[in-house]
Formats: sequence, structure tokens, C-alpha cells
Amino acid sequence: MAELARGGSSANVDAAHAAVGGDTVAKILFTSGSSSDPKGVVTTHGMMCVNQAQIAAVWPFLARRPPKLLDWLPWNHVFGGSHNVNLVLAHGGTLTIDHGKPTIGGFAATLRNIRDRPGTLSFNVPVGYAMIVEAAQNDEDLRRAFFGDLDLIFYAGASLPQPVWEKLERFSLEAAGRLPLMASSWGMTETAPSSLMVHEPVGRSGIVGVPLPGLEAKLLPDGDMRCELRVRGPNVMAAYLDDPAKTAEAFDEEGFLITGDAVRFAVPGDASRGLAFDGRVAEDFKLNSGTWVQAGRLRLDALRELSGLAQDVVICGHDRAEIGLLVFPVPGRTAGLDTSDGLIVDAGLLAEVETRLRSLNVHATGSARRITRALALAEPPSLAEHEITDKGSLNIRRVLARRAAMVERLYDNEDPALIRV
Repeated sequence: MAELARGGSSANVDAAHAAVGGDTVAKILFTSGSSSDPKGVVTTHGMMCVNQAQIAAVWPFLARRPPKLLDWLPWNHVFGGSHNVNLVLAHGGTLTIDHGKPTIGGFAATLRNIRDRPGTLSFNVPVGYAMIVEAAQNDEDLRRAFFGDLDLIFYAGASLPQPVWEKLERFSLEAAGRLPLMASSWGMTETAPSSLMVHEPVGRSGIVGVPLPGLEAKLLPDGDMRCELRVRGPNVMAAYLDDPAKTAEAFDEEGFLITGDAVRFAVPGDASRGLAFDGRVAEDFKLNSGTWVQAGRLRLDALRELSGLAQDVVICGHDRAEIGLLVFPVPGRTAGLDTSDGLIVDAGLLAEVETRLRSLNVHATGSARRITRALALAEPPSLAEHEITDKGSLNIRRVLARRAAMVERLYDNEDPALIRV
């Protein structure tokens, strides 16, 4: 290490440093391919430096003390590798790599590391926080270790169930007598990554905040108060690697990046209260009646209704007569339950799913909002099979392709594992 720090006789660190500017390429990050084939995002030093300045402007607590972070998020993804690593570097903090992760096999290591190296910041995906609050429920020492000194609890990758949010608040108050900032943001590999961010208490999950300084957001109405989100600013990429056709498709005539994501105002008519994530426009589909289904939005609604029961869900129904649901139960809920050919057939679990979906359907205004059938999958989403992206969100297209046989069973009215709603 000492030799590396000294450098070789041919190393000219000052010259190398002087050669780096804002337009110098820092890394090529490939998108996860959740909505199309992976594309190489040309990420410059300028994009990443601007993004850290934007974040520092809205989170002034970062300047008050060097942050400490225990983090499992992979560096080959923009969340862990650009956002978190650069944030710690920019503020002279300490980053401890957590060799655990929020999986059945890896979470025990994470719990040990939390006790040994607690942080002042926490970044995670919703399933990670769900597992933390479950473990902390009857463990006062763990609550003190994790919540005792936090300035920030941050989630991304999917919507955090409100009951998990409320337990995070309660445990924070019990352990520290105060609430950290509980926040989320919206961003992409193409935006280095943060573009919208929560910077004040909002009291509930699902809000992704307002545009960071220097970033412009364009909202294109997409029906029923929903808008397609497009962004433009100094943290947005200029091009994909060696792919001028995809680069041209990525921007509109005014130079805004076409994100494919949908948002709505958190408080209708009041832009200052921020935006709420409302699914991906690309996930929408038509039933065979020609009725459009806003699948991303319906998925979030179903996740809220199945909170504590479902880790994630997939909305199905393209060119079908009805909307169906593939349910991934929360890790641990399926232990000891009866299964058959990859599906859970336990009567108690199926009845609970049916009851909750019936409650969701009470508010349905038509076939585009009514889930009529579901299956509970015994196999959780597979990281090895690319059903989970590097940021912990579900790769919907991959799940539907890999589990095409399950989708067919979802529409088989004679299947014994089918939940009719």
C-alpha cells in the first residue's frame, strides 16, 4: 500500500490530475436493462461533481459532521457506486462495506455489521428496511445501534410500505429521541443519478421530492393527474456509448431526457410539496377490450394493500380480458407452507391475499383498476436470473419472460393454486 501511495518513477500525479476536466469520462455504467437492452451511459467527472454539489445544497446536515455509512449496495450500479461512494468522498466521511445484503442468506451478516459499524446515514431498498424493522422489533440493542445516531434514512428502488415507514419513525424516536430526515429521490443511471430529491420532512412514503438546483423537469400530462417526467440539466448524460440511434431516441426536441417514468403532484395543485412516483409509462398495457391499464400505478397500490405480506408483485393482463397478479411473499412468510409446482397452495395465505385484494377492488372504478386473480409464487425473485436489478428493484420484463408458464397458469380457471378475487 505504501508503494502504491508513493507511485512509480514514471507516475506524474500532478499532470494526470491537471488533465482531468468536467468533460473527462469517469466511467461507463451500463443500465440494468429492466425496460430494454443494457446501454452504456457515458458518465463524466462533471456530471458526478455537479450531482454532489446539488445534493449538498439541499442536505446541509452533510456539512455539519463527516458522514458514516455502512453500505451493501454494489459499485457497478449508480446508486452504490456514484451516489453513495461519491457522497462519502465529497464530505470526508467513512464508508464501511457491508458484505451482507437483504436476502435470506445474507442478512445475518448485515445485522452483525450494523452492531459493529453503525452509521449516521442509511441507504437501502424497501425490502432491506422491512427486514431491519422485523429484526429490531424485539431487539433493543439492535434498535440503539441502527437508529441511535442517524441523520438520514433514505430508500430507493421501489416504494417503501407505509407501515415500515411508521416503524422506522417509532424506533428512531425510541432510540434517539428525534427523527432523522426520512427521504427518497428519483434518478437514473443517465442522471448521475439524483435529479429529484426530498429535502424536508414529508411524513409518508412514495414522495420523491422536487428538482435539484440546476435541473429542469418537464411534466407531460398522461391522464388523471398523472404526468410523464422528462429532465434536463448538468448532471444528465450527453450520450450512450457508441449508440447514436439510442442517444437520439433518449431526448426530445428540447433536449429533455425521456425517462419513461410517471409522477404526480404529492398535493394536487401545489408543486412546492413535491412529486410522487407513479410507475413506469413503459409498463402500461391494454386489455383485449382495448382498455389501457396503468400497471405501474396499480402495482404500487397493490403493494400498499399487501404490505407485510408481499415483497413485490407483478401486474399481468396484456391482451387478456382481466388483470392478474403474481405475488412474491415477504421472505420468511412461506416457511413451512404447502407448495406445488412452484406455487404456494397454503389455504391461509391464499385467503389472506384474496381478502386484501377484495379490499383494494372496493376502490376500483373499472376493469383497468380491478385485479381479479392472483398466484403466490414459492420462488423469490432471482438476482442470478436477473429478475432483480442492481438497485434492488424488480425487472418486470425478465420476470414475465422467465415465468411465462406461471402467467399461463394465472389465467387457467381450473388451477388449484389460483386465487379468484
